[in-house]
Amino acid sequence: MLCGKELIIATKPFAKEIRSKSWFHLLTTISLLGFAFAGIIFIPFLVLRIACSLLAGLLLIRMFIIYHDHQHHSILHKSVLADGIMTLFGIYILAPTSIWKRSHDHHHKHNSKLFSANIGSYPIATKSKYLKMSATERFSYLAVRHPLTIGLGYFTMFLAGMCIGAFVSSPRKHADALLAFILHIAASVCIFIWCGWLTWFLVFFFPFLLAFALGAYLFYAQHNFPGVTFCNNEDWAYDKAALESSSYMTMNPVMAWFTGNIGYHHIHHLNARIPFYRLPEVMKHFPELQTCKKTSLSLKDIIACFRLKLWDQDNLKMIGLKEL
Repeated sequence: MLCGKELIIATKPFAKEIRSKSWFHLLTTISLLGFAFAGIIFIPFLVLRIACSLLAGLLLIRMFIIYHDHQHHSILHKSVLADGIMTLFGIYILAPTSIWKRSHDHHHKHNSKLFSANIGSYPIATKSKYLKMSATERFSYLAVRHPLTIGLGYFTMFLAGMCIGAFVSSPRKHADALLAFILHIAASVCIFIWCGWLTWFLVFFFPFLLAFALGAYLFYAQHNFPGVTFCNNEDWAYDKAALESSSYMTMNPVMAWFTGNIGYHHIHHLNARIPFYRLPEVMKHFPELQTCKKTSLSLKDIIACFRLKLWDQDNLKMIGLKEL
């Protein structure tokens, strides 16, 4: 059984894209997204328009995973055309490249550390630290991790965090964040005025709302689930953080396709250069990766993930407020 650096090295042969496959996944996803938006605009039946709006929201999630892989340089690296497409998509999806890559790379390098900056991840407080917090600090901490905050990721995580927050923190580095925000608001107003509220809702608002809600939850549950472990910075190890602090989220084949296999999150954190379409292949190849910590999109597991609030250093587990 391989472990540690040996296991990471063993996955390197899979960290090679099949360029034709990468282009296929990118172009088919963009085409399907275009058809979904066309259906919303041109199909005369409301039920079918709603179905197309739902499809568009799910396709935005898939496209975001493709964008996410490109930012990791696991697919279409050094392609001028792909770079252009992804730069535009990053602005469209309110996660421009300057802020997304910086924050997400930080997340990969510091995932599961208890005492590091909460850049690119949800904050984790220990039980002892929480008990020392003021009422205002406790409210702020719990508000960030609240299901409503995560469900409204469109506003909280992307408009406020990725765009406004990023630009305010560093205007020179994140000018594209301000551009994304301005273009988004302008497009929203124009579509509402020219096309009416219903088309605005189905083409613009609902797909973003759905994509960001599910995306924010996936990001939360992949590192906040029963059985997750956190450790002090000095005890941290990259492979341990990947396999013990990142979940395998089981999904049916349809949702696995829409989410770009991001459920294989422990493998992704072990080697971020593995293309999303090769993650199931890696899982099958290594028995070491099959005995992983799991969660799912079932209501029971969603509730179980949301109830976790604090890291109990005495018992080495996440606990809810009732266990205080």
